[in-house]
Amino acid sequence: MSLFERPGARSPRPHVLRVAVLGCSGSIGMQTLDVCRQHTDRLKVVALSVNSSCERLVEVAREFGATHLAVADASRKDDVALEEIPSGCEIGFGPDAVMELAELPDVDCVVNAVVGEAGMAAGYAALKADKILAYANKESIVVAGDLLMPLAKPGKLIPVDSEHSAIYQCLVGERDADLARIWLTCSGGPFYGMTREQLSHVTPGDALAHPTWTMGPKITIDCATLTNKGLEVIEAHHLFNVGIDDIHVLVQRQSRIHSMVEFADGSVKAQLGPSDMRIPIQYALSYPERWSAPTVPVDWCREAPVTFGEADEKTFGCLAIIKEAGRIAGTMPCAANAANEVANAAFRAGECGFLDIERIISSVMNATKAVPVDNLAQLAEVDARSRQLARSFIREIRV
Repeated sequence: MSLFERPGARSPRPHVLRVAVLGCSGSIGMQTLDVCRQHTDRLKVVALSVNSSCERLVEVAREFGATHLAVADASRKDDVALEEIPSGCEIGFGPDAVMELAELPDVDCVVNAVVGEAGMAAGYAALKADKILAYANKESIVVAGDLLMPLAKPGKLIPVDSEHSAIYQCLVGERDADLARIWLTCSGGPFYGMTREQLSHVTPGDALAHPTWTMGPKITIDCATLTNKGLEVIEAHHLFNVGIDDIHVLVQRQSRIHSMVEFADGSVKAQLGPSDMRIPIQYALSYPERWSAPTVPVDWCREAPVTFGEADEKTFGCLAIIKEAGRIAGTMPCAANAANEVANAAFRAGECGFLDIERIISSVMNATKAVPVDNLAQLAEVDARSRQLARSFIREIRV
């Protein structure tokens, strides 16, 4: 099914879009709220969730007048900050409470900014409830694309990732049959050009210094290993119905070209702009319209030259490993994603080295037999088993 609505068949969006922001205390969540502040005449925040940041939740609920709240970490139920919840707010606790926000009758659009596998159930619930899903949780599509994509009605699933938003924008008005390949751009991260010997000595602090984007710690490490780009290849494969090997990773150090699409006649369309996540966030909320810019535009006359390079899959092995998980398909991307989440956290905690991340993912994949995806419960089992395997491999590394 195409992600795009036929122009003559578009159902008009509400004059004021009622929005649920899941993961409102994270990087994407906070930038979503920035967009909502700029367009109070078009966007109304009615529901909010956090993992555990109760003080932040109360602050934002008060500012936006949200009436439905959820805290994913049920152990925070007695947090003293929650005593300041504005009157009239309903609040729930645990992952199910977050998922229920996505199904509320007075929510038109769900911004899914929950990090990792935890956001998958909420995305599934939003699509089943026929909401607009503006998602920054790429793991939802990587792990459960076989389940989510059949639920995605035209105009109801819009990516927030800068690269996939760029591809989406380039494909509006085009025929699926004319798409030849996707050029998925990549900054190359902080270690571009390094050797594996050099990578064996890098620290979490080094890896968290991304050259062009400001993001949360998990995704910043994923960008340094190029794991993130492998996950984005699988994501684009599901979203745009393109083979894994027809999606080419292109290093674009300045992060001005956010991705490109090549058509059968050799023409290439690219989406360019500032390195600011508020632009793809706003596009997901405004589609098919375009609203006034949420950031300062680029002055192209004063920009440095744009350069291109090839992603080095031998040095940055995570990219090759994750792409292979996409080729194997079935439950293998779920296993690889879970292993990466554990390895990423272990590296940040100083429990393993940078190059150990790819070794851990590869070891988990080698110990996993992929089967077709049937349901969310099955994926939860694969995820749990893969995390357990990853932790066991980390213990072996530390011995």
